[in-house]
Amino acid sequence: MEKHITTVAILHIGLSVFCALLGIFLMILLTSIGIISQDDEARRILWLVGTALGTFLIIISVPSIIGGIGLLRHKEWARILILVLSAIDLLNIPLGTALGVYSIWVLVQTEAVALFKK
Repeated sequence: MEKHITTVAILHIGLSVFCALLGIFLMILLTSIGIISQDDEARRILWLVGTALGTFLIIISVPSIIGGIGLLRHKEWARILILVLSAIDLLNIPLGTALGVYSIWVLVQTEAVALFKK
């Protein structure tokens, strides 16, 4: 069960880091396109959309990164956090659904619950 918990933690951290990097990339890309267009209105709109989208992706990535690190350290609060985030991930088809189902399956096992109660 230890390997499954480690796998869940690494998957959550990895997917969240990818999501945060995607947010940074979109922020830079959209801002750059606005600058290249040399149109003040397009520059402002693309800066606003890029910043909002990038910030949103970074903010939604942070809880999964924190929860994944907590899982690696066998913290009970991290198990609960990842369970909640996994339930939300079920709506994110197809990767989020697969990760959510696997995470929930691992974290509700009797062995996993006992491991986090220590």
